[in-house]
Amino acid sequence: MDVVTPAPVTAKTGTRYRKSAWTILLLFAVVALAMVAIPVWLIMPFKTQTPRGLDLAFTLKRWSPLVTLIGGVTTVALTIYLWRGARWFKRTVLVLFVALASLLGWFARQNHFEWMFNPLPNASFAKASDAGFVADTDQVMAVEINDEAVAFPIRSMGYHHVIEDTIGGTPIVATY
Repeated sequence: MDVVTPAPVTAKTGTRYRKSAWTILLLFAVVALAMVAIPVWLIMPFKTQTPRGLDLAFTLKRWSPLVTLIGGVTTVALTIYLWRGARWFKRTVLVLFVALASLLGWFARQNHFEWMFNPLPNASFAKASDAGFVADTDQVMAVEINDEAVAFPIRSMGYHHVIEDTIGGTPIVATY
């Protein structure tokens, strides 16, 4: 009967494992950064967006919390593995990898769209005859419910994107 014994771990094998660990760290950092940055890049205000781009952005946004969690745990585990025997500059890089993984993990769980599109906090309304700030050529979003009509100027909505109102006794949220 032949007995197979595993090959001994040599310095060369250990170096290969360490290089693989550094490669995995870099790979996770790039993937997590892409998953967080691509949706931010694709969904920008006042920029043309395609259905395919939006689909990609929302898919990445949906999966980024899980991917960054796995990447963060892996980053911490690999940092612990690589810490021993690492010189100060490599330890500094390891700390930066952990900090980047933590930042990306936090950002993946944020809704950055809310930072860009804040609802108008104290909206004031005026009758059409009193609305001197709206020119006859301005575009508006009009809503009519139960014989009550309201118009929201696009110029104002372009900066806030969301407004809450009650029209004809029905609460609505208008967005642009």
